Amino acid sequence: MRDSTPVWLDGLVTRATRVDGQPPFSDQSRVELRDGRRELLAIDEDAAAILQRGNPGELELVVDPAARRRGLGRELLTRAIEANPSLLAWAHGDHPGARALARSTGFTPIRTLLQLRAPVAAVTDTDAASDALADFEPFRPGVDDADWLTLNAAAFAGHPEQGSLTQADLDARMAEPWFDPEDLLLLRDRDGLAAFCWLKVEGEVGEFYVVGVDPSRQSAGLGRRLVSAGLARLASRGIRTASLYVDADNAAAVRLYRSYGFADHTVDVQYRRER
Repeated sequence: MRDSTPVWLDGLVTRATRVDGQPPFSDQSRVELRDGRRELLAIDEDAAAILQRGNPGELELVVDPAARRRGLGRELLTRAIEANPSLLAWAHGDHPGARALARSTGFTPIRTLLQLRAPVAAVTDTDAASDALADFEPFRPGVDDADWLTLNAAAFAGHPEQGSLTQADLDARMAEPWFDPEDLLLLRDRDGLAAFCWLKVEGEVGEFYVVGVDPSRQSAGLGRRLVSAGLARLASRGIRTASLYVDADNAAAVRLYRSYGFADHTVDVQYRRER
């Protein structure tokens, strides 16, 4: 399928990410923009929004740092509301300007997503590293796709984004330059695929991109095995900082990650605007 993303958008995203400390659009938004499931709203090349129509629709918006405080964000948000009055919108970083704009246009916060970071200790003990990675296997593209999609759907059945991933979404991620099948760790037992830890390494930070456990095995202590294996894998790649996203109200997961030294880094907030 033809990629309809304009070439200037990558530059805008890069400049905003450099200033704000995180990208303005999720990976899924970019995937769906490329394949036509979402549309781009823009003001010249200074402001852009990725809009998913629906009831509710979903929106992410960014203004070039050099063009801020000129009303472009409000103008673009107004256009999005006119296109789809019932909207969910993400504010990545929870910046004061985003909060003020949300309040003034009728949006109410409904969800908080924490980005946590932790130092990755160097693994000097090869036995310890081997123990952490014991029984894990790397993902095999074209072989493990169906099993992974099935487990992902079950593990994130109540998740509004992750649980709905399709083969096309998986293919798009495997086509990304950061994808490495060795960083998608699979754990099987006698009943099949039980859990996985997917890492995303870009630059000096290694992200726990997705961590999933079969719901029927939730009480088997697999969460700690996944985190330990992920940290061991990152250490083996020379990565010294790990990051992850977790819903603030997922108390068990937050407690698990904090026990490994993960601390608050940034906050994303999802807003809702009713028609």
